Amino acid sequence: MTPFTQHQGLVVPIDRANVDTDAIIPKQFLKSISRSGFGPNLFDEWRYLDAGEPGQDPTSRKPNPAFVLNQPRYAGATVMLARQNFGCGSSREHAPWAIQQYGIRAIVAPSYADIFFNNCFKNGLLPVVLPADTVDALFTAVAATPGYQLEVDLQAQVVRTPDGATHAFAVEPFRRHCLLNGLDEIGLTLEHRSEIEAFQARRLSERPWLRRELAA
Repeated sequence: MTPFTQHQGLVVPIDRANVDTDAIIPKQFLKSISRSGFGPNLFDEWRYLDAGEPGQDPTSRKPNPAFVLNQPRYAGATVMLARQNFGCGSSREHAPWAIQQYGIRAIVAPSYADIFFNNCFKNGLLPVVLPADTVDALFTAVAATPGYQLEVDLQAQVVRTPDGATHAFAVEPFRRHCLLNGLDEIGLTLEHRSEIEAFQARRLSERPWLRRELAA
């Protein structure tokens, strides 16, 4: 998992409350058994005018020019600004995969659905919670300022705006540790590699017959 320490990037606004995971990545794309390739289908039903299916060439699709991700001023955005209860609906882990694989590193919103919020941390995506009035002001600034960027600093736990204002946010210490160090659940386990290897060696010395069974 890629560590997250500080990130500055162009902001794309998703100005809708209660955006559910079926909107983030529609159900037909859950057929894939791979954890990659979901970025082109982020917000698929809003982003395209034609129906999408797994394996389609995105360049053959009909983009919806009115949708924010298709507007040139937001091309290359890496910070998403959202409204309350973002990521509600079913508990598909594909939703943070699609957001991250589009290129987003952090989301800023007043609140998130619990399962989506947890899944973000497990996949290296930082969901920042700021007060609703602060988020309202950020939406206004983004609309008024082409090229508007935010700096999200996990080390200091603040969001910095272009005018120098800072907005503090809270992150549970264990989650902060994992993101700062790029540790998913496998990475956390491997931090104890020496103890695991010592246990395996001790167990095999005490029960040498296990070695023969493993070899078979």
